[in-house]
Amino acid sequence: MRDAFDLDGYLARIGYHGPRAPDLPTLTALQAAHVDAITFEALDPLLGRPVHVDLPSVQQKLVRSRRGGYCFEQNVLFQAALEAIGFNVTGLTGRVRWRSAPDDPLGPRQHMMLLVELDGRPHLVDVGFGICMMDAPIPLEVGPERQTAMGTFRIGKWNGLYTISAKQPTGWRMMYAFDLVPQIHADYVLGSWYTSTSPNVPATHTLMMERVERGVRHKLVSRRYQLQARDGAVVEERMIESAAELGRVIDEVFRVTPPVAVEEIWLRTTP
Repeated sequence: MRDAFDLDGYLARIGYHGPRAPDLPTLTALQAAHVDAITFEALDPLLGRPVHVDLPSVQQKLVRSRRGGYCFEQNVLFQAALEAIGFNVTGLTGRVRWRSAPDDPLGPRQHMMLLVELDGRPHLVDVGFGICMMDAPIPLEVGPERQTAMGTFRIGKWNGLYTISAKQPTGWRMMYAFDLVPQIHADYVLGSWYTSTSPNVPATHTLMMERVERGVRHKLVSRRYQLQARDGAVVEERMIESAAELGRVIDEVFRVTPPVAVEEIWLRTTP
């Protein structure tokens, strides 16, 4: 994977010009730059288009084109970048719990994230959870609250699994549950196929975009746009009223060039 990866092109795409040392300051800076430059978006599943998670396809879409992607694409790309720099990275999968009640059964492994070892200390790293994007690595230690520039997160244990939760205006909300079993690329191909085709997954029927920049979080769900501060506090909220306005928001706020005319995307959204 490392030989096929264009590290210079990736770093130019995210606007990163700092050190390339496999340490915590570099990792933190790379993650913040990534979630600012490369938007979470699931336009392809919404439009019924295939999603390819092999590294050449991901580089073409997220690095060489003005597109973003969802968790499998984002974290496949980020893992390749980290490994090219020299980080010790393990790919993991999680079971999304954001919309689940505490007693709901576990769902499938439909999320990808990374575990990065730094001086013998594991950190959870994720640039693709497009409901509450993480802008910094979180030490894999159960209990302590961890503040980043744009959020507060906490690792827990539940039903024999690790969990990651985010502090929201209404309280703590579990993002996903996971174990530490290393995953191979075939696991991501299967998980991505399910996530991009199943009617039970929001990405196939709901427009979702998110970008985290310094001090603010941009979120678009269907025709509702929000500007958020730390921990999900809503600063601005408005409804998108036309296809033309939607096109401007996608272009100017999320910095994405859609693969189809914006009118087609508009028709797949709901008020």
